[in-house]
Amino acid sequence: MDEALLRSLTPSVLAVLVRRGADFAAAEDAVQDALLEAVRVWPADPPRDAKGWLITVAWRKFLDATRSDAARRRREDRVEEEPGPGPAPAVDDTLQLYFLCAHPSLTPSSAVALTLRAVGGLTTRQIAQAYLVPEATMAQRISRAKRTVSGDGVSPARAKPRARGRFDQPGDVATVLRVLYLVFNEGYSGDVDLAAEAIRLTRQLTAAIDHPEVAGLLALMLLHHARRAARTAPDGSLVPLAEQDRGRWDTESIAEGVEILQAALARDRLGEFQAQAAIAALHADAPTAEETDWVQIVEWYDELARLTDSPVVRLNRAVAVGEADGPRAGLAALAALDDSYPSSSSRGYPMSRLAAVAAYLHERDGDLATAARLYAEAAQKAPNLAERDHLTRQAARLNARRRR
Repeated sequence: MDEALLRSLTPSVLAVLVRRGADFAAAEDAVQDALLEAVRVWPADPPRDAKGWLITVAWRKFLDATRSDAARRRREDRVEEEPGPGPAPAVDDTLQLYFLCAHPSLTPSSAVALTLRAVGGLTTRQIAQAYLVPEATMAQRISRAKRTVSGDGVSPARAKPRARGRFDQPGDVATVLRVLYLVFNEGYSGDVDLAAEAIRLTRQLTAAIDHPEVAGLLALMLLHHARRAARTAPDGSLVPLAEQDRGRWDTESIAEGVEILQAALARDRLGEFQAQAAIAALHADAPTAEETDWVQIVEWYDELARLTDSPVVRLNRAVAVGEADGPRAGLAALAALDDSYPSSSSRGYPMSRLAAVAAYLHERDGDLATAARLYAEAAQKAPNLAERDHLTRQAARLNARRRR
């Protein structure tokens, strides 16, 4: 079986069923049944038109389910509308699925799971493994998301015209991009590489919609992903950016990311993902950490802060100021952060990051005692074991230096 082919066809087949009038949840169930049938039949009898075969079988599965549901007998007239056999129409409604999966009524975690299932073609088991949760838990999450999309005013027969009208609104694009960015930031675990999956889905979206922020997100992903091999040591410990072996960076991904970013910036419609990608590109362009253009990075953080007014952005800007103008300037920028800085997040990241940044700047300023204390504080609030171990080692390193 060509699993990649099945995954690539899944969103377009699902979109065809939704376009024909099936509600999202029933259509998704029918497509999954068709995929199981394909796994059973195709090895011995592969179809000449894989997409057409899947659409025909999925539509029949949907009709069978409709017939068996007494509450939906009013839809029996659709049986007469079943299209005859023949080549599948060359229409790709995948874009509609992105916007349905990023429905504003869904929580971020549900939107991510539904996107991976409906657009990414991953199984519930694969998504559950990637998020390190029981398969039953993930199944419930996806089922709730499908019910929300199907029942919250997104009637299948009416969804397409409404969705088309929303496609050009920046807020909707921003929601889709945020979901894809969440997928990318989850990294990978189990047998599914979510970072690579996010890049694949963003490439797909880039081909479907002409928007500079979509291109900016793809560039950002490629530039970050290019450094992946150098981010961890052989023992699994984290390697800070300044200490990474830049010879292990993926130069092809960097070149592609920079090219996509330049084309997006040339359109003069700057957004936050383009600004983040520009910062990543400056890091990727420096032959060594010492040659990083921190002055220009500070300027890009100024742009990013203007676009997002994010305390996390201002925190990262303080690091850049510390590199460009010295640690005391960085500490002054850190002190300027107002009380709006979040005290916590769903994963505890901001306060851990705040303490780690303060520790780094105090270390560069020569105050090892304060730096060691702050590294230990950051370790206690770290969102994952790898970061906790890294920060703990930093605190131990400084304490050892102080005892000499």
